[in-house]
Amino acid sequence: MSHLQNLLLDSLLGTKHVDSAALIKLHERSVCVASPGFSLMPSDVRTLVNGFAKNPLQTRREGLYFKEKDYKCVRADDYSLYAKNNAVYFDNPGGPENLYIKEVPKPIPGEGEVLLKVAVSALNRADLLQRQGQYHPPPGASSILGLEASGYVSELGPGCQGHWKIGDPAMALLPGGGQAQYVTVPEELLMSIPEGLTLHQAAAIPEVWLTSFQLLHLLGNVQAGETVLIHAGASAVGTAAIQLTRMAGAIPLVTAGSQNKLQMAEKLGAAAGFNYKEQDFCEATLKFTKGAGVNLILDCIGGSYWEKNVNCLALDGRWILYGLLGGEDVSGPLFSKLFYKRGSLITSRLRNRDKKYKQMLVKAFTEQILPHFSKEGPQRLLPVLDRVYPMAEIQAAHEYMQANRNVGKIVLELPQ
Repeated sequence: MSHLQNLLLDSLLGTKHVDSAALIKLHERSVCVASPGFSLMPSDVRTLVNGFAKNPLQTRREGLYFKEKDYKCVRADDYSLYAKNNAVYFDNPGGPENLYIKEVPKPIPGEGEVLLKVAVSALNRADLLQRQGQYHPPPGASSILGLEASGYVSELGPGCQGHWKIGDPAMALLPGGGQAQYVTVPEELLMSIPEGLTLHQAAAIPEVWLTSFQLLHLLGNVQAGETVLIHAGASAVGTAAIQLTRMAGAIPLVTAGSQNKLQMAEKLGAAAGFNYKEQDFCEATLKFTKGAGVNLILDCIGGSYWEKNVNCLALDGRWILYGLLGGEDVSGPLFSKLFYKRGSLITSRLRNRDKKYKQMLVKAFTEQILPHFSKEGPQRLLPVLDRVYPMAEIQAAHEYMQANRNVGKIVLELPQ
């Protein structure tokens, strides 16, 4: 036993992994060799001793290696059974003070899945609602917060088609689990990081930009020359929707709650912005469109906006509801007003869509939109970052978003 430990320590001497562990793969079985501070099961020791006896070792500074190709030993790093997987966690629904960092089991990639070592994750309104007990993850999804992340491919599960290699940088659309150091992702829901973007910028793309792309194109069928009213225009989805609306040749109008937010929206391409705290956005919209109304509304507010929305909707207009921040109750003649306008009310949620739909969405976005993040010129797309918080300050990040102070995206740096 001490001989095995000494071999391990000798091989790792001078590296930062001395106080960790190493993983040895004997054929298809993974076995852990432990340095001081860890214990070994007797069965593991027997397996190791038998393996060592039959297969002479080479000791190198970077690790132990069997001479035969079927066997290998790696340093104690991402592959170690003892690699930490810290995650944002809460035991009971409630306020930001309920959040804390907890070490959780490292996930194992299944058939067709990739293990992503997360460098940066992002915060979404869905995270706040889930923390409050109002938005549960879809069946089978991780209960850990986080719908998007960027990082590096750490492991390939069985059945992967060879699109990704270990060490590749990538960003991922997730149903949950992104606010942890490791998360598993179906390989089709990974996207390459556009050239010139940082990991922080990449983490701000998947959930937000795929949502905006879906609302505008797959559901809203936006056309050049149409007018689009975007509520919460300085939110992450709003800042993405402004840019995508412009790229489609349509005219974006926005609502927001401060002059600072309206100025940011206009810098991104909004033709006009209305402060809903100081003016009636319906009247302002009708004035801008000379009474015609808007062809498309992207609405994350819901109940409290219903009457103004339908009043400023153009004939045959489309009203897409993707959030209920303003409540879920409607009191009044919604149907008759919508019927009079021949309007369409479409509802959408991305998180609980099935895997096939998300694969289609990621493929279409990758082909049609992703290249524009790397192009120079007027049609270049850019994720808008507001603040970067270390993972340990997750409570402060939630408080900041809950106060509705952010312009663009809030991202979280995970410890490496």
